[in-house]
Amino acid sequence: MSDTAPVFLVDTVPSGTTTVLDGTEGRHAAAVRRLQPGEELVIADGHGTAAACVVETVQGKESLTLRLVRRWTEPQPQPRIVLAQALIKGDRGELAVELATETGVDVIVPWRAGRSIVKWEDGPRGAKALARWRSTAREAAKQSRRTWIPDVTEPATTRQLAELARKSAATVILDAAAETGIRDLELPADGDLVLVVGPEGGISESESDTLRTAGAQVARLGPTVLRASTAAAAAIATLGVLTPRWR
Repeated sequence: MSDTAPVFLVDTVPSGTTTVLDGTEGRHAAAVRRLQPGEELVIADGHGTAAACVVETVQGKESLTLRLVRRWTEPQPQPRIVLAQALIKGDRGELAVELATETGVDVIVPWRAGRSIVKWEDGPRGAKALARWRSTAREAAKQSRRTWIPDVTEPATTRQLAELARKSAATVILDAAAETGIRDLELPADGDLVLVVGPEGGISESESDTLRTAGAQVARLGPTVLRASTAAAAAIATLGVLTPRWR
């Protein structure tokens, strides 16, 4: 089975030898990707279980019959990376989610930071913004051929983020002005590693104090200042090398 076979998401990966891919994913495979009999694809449930398949037949532009070649379950990498991403304006928030997903984030917590320009107030507008982040994570997981879709939680306040930090194996606040580099930290081999990325205006002193009181460490990535939309991806890739995640 090719490593570049496209991934399609299903509710459940069947245990039998054949299945039908229909609905939105089936239409995408048949009408957009125009997959033909004999071509390969992967179906995944977004929770680590996947199956390599070969297209047997195509039913118009609606569905495909698949033959399952191999079925497997991938454990989540350890430590789990939980990204607390401050809300940022425009489509940069979705870019942050996309890049973090592609580099392997496990959970994304939209953070209502004090200096965030965007607030995501309760109601339809906030729900719509959250739905965009979740859709972005789903599509990015498919694009990067992940069998796990990151969980995008409800928005969190700084107080809620501090509670998360207290329960985590480690929490790291990214700060370009920090004296300690991220590679100099003692990082856990398992459990939840919370990564905190602030908004365009940075994390306030009171927020930093609250999180550090809850056990967070402050560290910089390198000599340059990254955007709020790209810092998480760079940090997640770095953590992939510094922890057992990418070994």
